[in-house]
Amino acid sequence: MLRRGATWLIVALLAVLAPAVAQSPQPADGPRRIEVRAQPIAAFDSRDPSVRRFGKLEFRGGLDLTSPDKAFGGLSAIHLAADGRRFIAATDRGNWLRGELRYDGDKPAGIVNAELAPMLGPDGRPLARRGWYDTEAIAADGGTLYVGIERVNRIVRFNDGKYGVKARAETVKVPPAVGKLPNNKGIEGLVYVPRKQPLGGTLIAFAERGLDAAGNHTAFLIGGPKPGSFTLKRRNDFDISDAALLPTGDLLVLERRFTWLDGIAIRIRRIALAQIKPDALVDGPVIFSAEMVHYVDNMEGLAVHRSGGATVLTLVSDDNFSALQRTLLLQFTLVAE
Repeated sequence: MLRRGATWLIVALLAVLAPAVAQSPQPADGPRRIEVRAQPIAAFDSRDPSVRRFGKLEFRGGLDLTSPDKAFGGLSAIHLAADGRRFIAATDRGNWLRGELRYDGDKPAGIVNAELAPMLGPDGRPLARRGWYDTEAIAADGGTLYVGIERVNRIVRFNDGKYGVKARAETVKVPPAVGKLPNNKGIEGLVYVPRKQPLGGTLIAFAERGLDAAGNHTAFLIGGPKPGSFTLKRRNDFDISDAALLPTGDLLVLERRFTWLDGIAIRIRRIALAQIKPDALVDGPVIFSAEMVHYVDNMEGLAVHRSGGATVLTLVSDDNFSALQRTLLLQFTLVAE
């Protein structure tokens, strides 16, 4: 649980404000191996540890992660391989974190073979050293990884399949409106649609709080058969933290909100991919929600994989490199498709 008393308000406030006031990021020296320590999370609800079902999700387990390496933290996005074990994550200081999840049955039990490395720019120098940081989103197309950089409203791609963490960024051409997104409220979620699905070959980019005149979230269709933009209905003042694609083709959108009364709240909405097209206003039901009584922090990353016939959601939190926050990894099973 989050710490009780006045501290939880500080934690919640940092989760919202820290990215805007963060000190200049320092890229990792690397690539290098690091130790990641994991404390299992047995229960998600502090009021009743026996509760496992939360909306359309069932809690599988989680990890509270720490490391003696000072560059560890700030996890803003994660991508898991099809086996649900190998992963690569982006930190908001422009670093890669690559490793392997270890399981005890179907519960996350630890992280092994962790490696930290700076994301490299087109010139081979760390992205962060050219001011390209707040790397907040990851999408994968086979061996190609797309990364959204919120601070400068850019999207880059890496040939991860060939070069791994030594791959150099290539700038992706984006609509002019992406460059006009609000400072520190830019691209926060990326989804690549496989070519055999509707909108196949499209990169879908969600802004954290790039609102249109009606107050709805702006999103972009980059490449693919129908490039353009659309909007997602904004409800209850939630901002977008990430997005992922289900095997069925529907989109999951992770959202986050902070208020002085309630602190941090998170939720996941499910959006039918068939709704999405240029100029459309899309909406979908909330399938999961959590708040301060649950084992949450500043949840910013969402990934989906299949395991034993089940659809598994993995969420990670960005601790903003603050001693008052935590790096959490949580896993849930989607109960009803």
